[in-house]
Amino acid sequence: MKKIFFILGFSFLVQFGHAQTKKINAVQTAVNNLIAAMISGDRTALTEIASSHLSYGHSGGHVEGINEFVEKIASGKSDFVTIDITDQTIDIVGKTAIVRHSFNATTNDGGKPGTVKLKVLLVFQKEKGGWKMLARQAIKA
Repeated sequence: MKKIFFILGFSFLVQFGHAQTKKINAVQTAVNNLIAAMISGDRTALTEIASSHLSYGHSGGHVEGINEFVEKIASGKSDFVTIDITDQTIDIVGKTAIVRHSFNATTNDGGKPGTVKLKVLLVFQKEKGGWKMLARQAIKA
């Protein structure tokens, strides 16, 4: 009898772990898509990765909605040349994913080269079968 409970319990843990890994991989793909869209400045890709309820907070305190977020990057006003993400963690609770990482980038905002070093918190929410960025907050590293 103990063996049956052990086997059932172990099977549940393996299935749960596999499902969690699939969700984490899907969120990682969404983060990768976000980074690629930020570098390319592709308006469609930026719009597709962001929730219509987006709250995008900058390290200086300015907060943008989806329209301002997309326009700044697509117009080149905020121009990311490279983005390097390190120390990333992803935690999933239901249909919400909490992503934290270090964000190091080279920029060319308005033709002026620069660098950015931030700590970032991203919140993704499962919407219409995909993970959408619902919120972002950055602080200077």
